[in-house]
Amino acid sequence: MLRTVPAGKFADANASLDEARYVVLGVPFDRTTSFRPGARFAPDAIRTHSWNFETYDLETGKDFSDIPIHDAGNLEEFGNAADMAEALRSTVNPLWKEDKIPLVLGGDHACAAPVVEAIPKDRMVFVVYLDAHMDFRDEYLGDPRSHACSSRRMAEHIGFDNLAVIGVRSVSREETEAIRKTGLRFIDAYAVHRAGIDATINKVLRMAGKREIYISLDIDCIDPAYAGGTGTPEPFGLTPLDVKHVIDRVGTRLIGMDFMEVSPPFDHGNTSALAARLAREAIIRSWK
Repeated sequence: MLRTVPAGKFADANASLDEARYVVLGVPFDRTTSFRPGARFAPDAIRTHSWNFETYDLETGKDFSDIPIHDAGNLEEFGNAADMAEALRSTVNPLWKEDKIPLVLGGDHACAAPVVEAIPKDRMVFVVYLDAHMDFRDEYLGDPRSHACSSRRMAEHIGFDNLAVIGVRSVSREETEAIRKTGLRFIDAYAVHRAGIDATINKVLRMAGKREIYISLDIDCIDPAYAGGTGTPEPFGLTPLDVKHVIDRVGTRLIGMDFMEVSPPFDHGNTSALAARLAREAIIRSWK
């Protein structure tokens, strides 16, 4: 079916904010990117590619036209990560309080930590952090809000036992020392490939216990053979179906997700289309 592509709107996001269960929010920010900039263009590129897909979902039999989705647009552009983080926290916190499910389109991975920091403290949340990189530095180039510090900022907020990094294959010596001290849990990409994604997610779900689950997706967790449009491509990664399987298995326990580090200038829309499809997967699998 051919679909008209409205400018700046996620597909099938036809509900008002009050009616919505899902709220799409774009953060066009890539000031902390350390290799290839361009993620600031991702929110609108992902929206555009979201219109490529049918409203009907083959696997579940659900239809997106029946799901209350609202597109809240983009945050304004900011000159530094601290200002972006403050604005993003204040925007997302009311969504959490109203029990909505935020879907945040970055932007570099610096845009993810403020979303988790905005979760009310009375909610017991476990973060599944999908990334090629550990992102566990205390600061990078003098900025504690760098995308190289995002998992650490999250873990400091929710507790180091409440986060696991999955798919990592690039880490600094500084980070390994910090991991030993803090007990941060991770499963590297090599272990995922050896054990298989099903055994991996079983292990992660045991870590999570009965807690609600938030997924932070850096698209570079996926091998650049599938997702080359990213700022810091790292070989030997996961497959798109691996990530889809994580989302599928989390299912109705998912309370939010972000989609980070898509950099449209570096491919022909492949990576934006993949992010859009994974965002739709998050919606369809968590919709009750």
